[in-house]
Amino acid sequence: MSRFRSFFVFQVDNSTIAGLFESLFADISAVTESVECVDVEQESFIEVGCYIYRVFPAIMELKYAKKSPKNAREILQSISQNVNLAKDLVGECHNENQPVSETELASIMAKLEVVIKDIGECLCLIPSATFGGEEYAETAVQSLSEEMQNVHFEVKQPRELRVKELESKMSFATEQPKKSKMTVESSQMLQQMPMVWPLSEEMQSVHFQIKQAQEFGTEELGPKMSFATKQPKKSKMGIESSQMPQQMPMESDLYSVDVEVSICTESSQALNMPILNDFLKISSPRRQYESIDKSLTALPKVAHYIEPMYDTFFCPITKKIMSDPVTIESGVTYERKAISEWFETFTHLEDTTCPTTGMKLTSRVLSTNVALKTTIEQWKDRNEVARIKVARVALSLASSDSMILEAIRDLQHICKRKHYSKVQVLSAGILPLLNKLLRHKDRDVRCEALELLRQLAEDDDEGKEMVADAMDLSTLVELLSSSHQPVLYASLHFLLELSRCQALGEKLGSATGAILILIRIKYNHQDDSFASKTADEILKNLERVRVNVKLMAEYGFLEPLLTHLTEAGSKEVQMEMASYLGEVILDNDSKTYLAERASPSLIKMVQSGNPIVREAAFKALAQISSHHSNGRILVKAGIVQVMVEEMFARWTYDEPINSKKEAAAILANILESGVEHDSIQVNPNGHKIGSDYAVYNIISILKNSIALELNINVIRILLCLTKSSKSLATIVSVLNETEASYTLIEFINYQHEQLGVAAMKLLITLSPHIGNTLAERLCKTRGLPESLFESTTETNHITEKQAVSAKFLAKLPQQNLTLNLALLQKNVVPIILQKIILIQRSGIRTSRHATVYLEGLVGILVRFTTTLYEPQILYLAKAHKLTLVFTELLMRTSSDEVQRLSATGLENLSLESINLSRPPQIKKTKSTKFFSMPKFLSSRSSKRISIPLLCPVHRGVCSSETTFCLIDAKAVERLLACLDHENGEVVEASMAALCTLLDDNVDVDKSVSLLNEFNAIQHILNAVKEHKEESLWQKSFWMIEKFLVKGGNKSVSDISRDRSLPASLVSAFHHGNGSTRQIAENILRRLNRMPSSSTSFYTM
Repeated sequence: MSRFRSFFVFQVDNSTIAGLFESLFADISAVTESVECVDVEQESFIEVGCYIYRVFPAIMELKYAKKSPKNAREILQSISQNVNLAKDLVGECHNENQPVSETELASIMAKLEVVIKDIGECLCLIPSATFGGEEYAETAVQSLSEEMQNVHFEVKQPRELRVKELESKMSFATEQPKKSKMTVESSQMLQQMPMVWPLSEEMQSVHFQIKQAQEFGTEELGPKMSFATKQPKKSKMGIESSQMPQQMPMESDLYSVDVEVSICTESSQALNMPILNDFLKISSPRRQYESIDKSLTALPKVAHYIEPMYDTFFCPITKKIMSDPVTIESGVTYERKAISEWFETFTHLEDTTCPTTGMKLTSRVLSTNVALKTTIEQWKDRNEVARIKVARVALSLASSDSMILEAIRDLQHICKRKHYSKVQVLSAGILPLLNKLLRHKDRDVRCEALELLRQLAEDDDEGKEMVADAMDLSTLVELLSSSHQPVLYASLHFLLELSRCQALGEKLGSATGAILILIRIKYNHQDDSFASKTADEILKNLERVRVNVKLMAEYGFLEPLLTHLTEAGSKEVQMEMASYLGEVILDNDSKTYLAERASPSLIKMVQSGNPIVREAAFKALAQISSHHSNGRILVKAGIVQVMVEEMFARWTYDEPINSKKEAAAILANILESGVEHDSIQVNPNGHKIGSDYAVYNIISILKNSIALELNINVIRILLCLTKSSKSLATIVSVLNETEASYTLIEFINYQHEQLGVAAMKLLITLSPHIGNTLAERLCKTRGLPESLFESTTETNHITEKQAVSAKFLAKLPQQNLTLNLALLQKNVVPIILQKIILIQRSGIRTSRHATVYLEGLVGILVRFTTTLYEPQILYLAKAHKLTLVFTELLMRTSSDEVQRLSATGLENLSLESINLSRPPQIKKTKSTKFFSMPKFLSSRSSKRISIPLLCPVHRGVCSSETTFCLIDAKAVERLLACLDHENGEVVEASMAALCTLLDDNVDVDKSVSLLNEFNAIQHILNAVKEHKEESLWQKSFWMIEKFLVKGGNKSVSDISRDRSLPASLVSAFHHGNGSTRQIAENILRRLNRMPSSSTSFYTM
């Protein structure tokens, strides 16, 4: 609760202080009452009264301080003495029989000036501790003290001119109605009235403006804006309201004087300056306080009326002011609705009576009292201005929630009367205050402020624009996210009203987050159907502005866009909506929805003759087709034929290829979606997309086009067609016929990386069919293949082109000697090994293309192992120790393909070991031929002869570097570990490498014995159990048979104990091909599962 208590609540802590307070209160009231009756120099005397009146809040601070200051009594006594002196000085001007002279008046004003300055000095003596840390209260008192100490009064004009120029009067109202005694000059008051009411250093721009005099009076209104007195007084100058100038609207004031308190609203700080809350509190129009006899309030509500209310205004039945007064037979006037309800209580006409007189009525005719109705309406009009002014001041001060709510609700009531009332409210500066109240802490205040704003905006577009211009729309958007339902509803109602003005559509839609939040509310139908319905209405109003339609689409609300696209008759609108579709980034669900709803309309737009419309439709279809799930929908809509026609038919007439690029992109998107393209018809003649006709035209475009994007999209189409064996055969045939493969290879050298990547992807797919042709042409093309390696070696910069280039070289036929020699001559092996090391050090996670790149590099190394018969390549394999390289790659990689390739490389190298292994050659000297040293001396020879160790398997001198021996390279154990791999291809490649150690050309007995040391048979049996591929079974059974024949009883025992092997053998015997079936049969016989017969071993 604020420190400033109500004027009528007193808590007496000390009898002496309380006595001083009561006495001072009475003296202040007397002075303010006395200055009203002064006829001379009214401006200055009223200013004196206002200064003394404003001292009261400071006194209240002393009264209710938690710890009363020591000098409180001295301050109060000094102020009291000065107030008494002021009372006496003002009293000297009251003698009507002997008016004061000019000289005496000047003397009195000089003395009053000293009084005011002394009081100001007393105020500055109040210690800061009195205010309890409330800086705004201390600032207000200090500001008042400074102003009073600097006051200066002057006698401004002769007394003879006053009466003639009076246009309005000022009155301090009493508890009973009275008429003002004070009249002043309106024009001079506007120009000369000094500032007298600073609530803070920022709120000192206050002046008193003389207004049209209005008579206060009616017992119903209670205390008016007055300095209270006990007996009503009548004005010496009674100017009736009808005599007032009509040009100036009547306004009310914070004080009981009929002057305008002009607050400097230009300063936001002034409006936000904390005020003396309880001191400036609105009181009820019919409320009086019993704590004291005199009603003294700082911001009294001027009730509802400034002019007097007459009894004739009130309906005798409802006791309320009438809005539709009608007169009955008895001559009494009532509210139409009230008297009608009274008549309905009587069944028979003859029983009807007048509720006021009791007179029997013979008629129930109601005659409108036009004169009274007009008088009441005019009376209400004149008083509304004052009520609006009071409400504006109350909202400016905003000292309490109740004050704000009362002011807003009064304005709401005013706005309900008629349209012109809203105009008056709008022109009174209320909108900025309401805008600030939208951030008020109290929810009720926010709700009522929103409702008032809605009322002000509801009649016409001009009012809506005025309200919107004064609004901070970001605040309104925040309120739309409120969890408090009344605030949410009020925000939606207000926004709905604004959205009815089409001119505001763009402004409302562009408010950050507005459309997004409205869409969320719309789709939240289950939780709040009312809010959902209102949000939907707002969105419908906003969609009248096209840019809002785009925003709605961006946020997932596509219905408005589709409506404009499919139903609107204007081509301009359709074009704009299609253009939006091409620009807006949509999620996949939205793309599918659009494909279902909009694709027929968009396809028709493509077929139109308007190039701008076609371009917009192409963009929209390109985005829709980018989601693969839409492929079937678009095919069903007939898009393929239209796109093929754009690519093929228009080319014949040499038309611009702008549409060809878009058509090819859309067609590529559709084919990449996985639709069954073998059945897709491309023209009325029945040609399919994979037919010779279509493929030939597509490849013709590829050969003749220089448009990079078109070529990329054409390659994408061809790449999709290669997934069908029939289409693939057609493509291969046309490429060979047209030699278009040269064009594809030339694309590799293009600076446009995406085109080169697309071309190599297609060539990789075609390499199993025309690989040797491609390899030969690649070597004949200038700059190739060395340009595929001209890139940085940093792994964190691995590009897609680098990865695809390596894969392309790896996928070309490995035994193509021309390509292998070309790579050897370009010295690519050291580069490849360096890059492999860098990738292994940094890991494959450094780039999303690192794995493909590594696989391609290893694949290129494997190429060289297939042509070891070439001396240069054999030397290269030895020089770079490829056996050790592949052995390391077996275990130091996470890529299955790298492991498979490494095992394949070891297989190729191991097959060459038997040819490279030779018995050791020891040179014998002549002396050794004829003389043999005794054995006991041989061990003591100072120089021993080094004899190389023989490989037990290859029967000669072996090493991993020179003969590629797997045993010396310690690759056997790693290959056996790979037999437990989940990937069947890795297992099969590893099995093939191990099979080279059991070949007939090696010492099989020694090899089986060596493999048994590594428990090889168990790894092989596990591989048979885990994998069902026939090629893998064939190698596994072949090795098992070798172990059965050469491995002795232990191998036979190990094999016989395996329970799953017989089932695999039986399956292979029944379903395998000839070779696999023969080996399986041999094993079954050796395991005594079949009768023995003479069979020959199958040679791998």
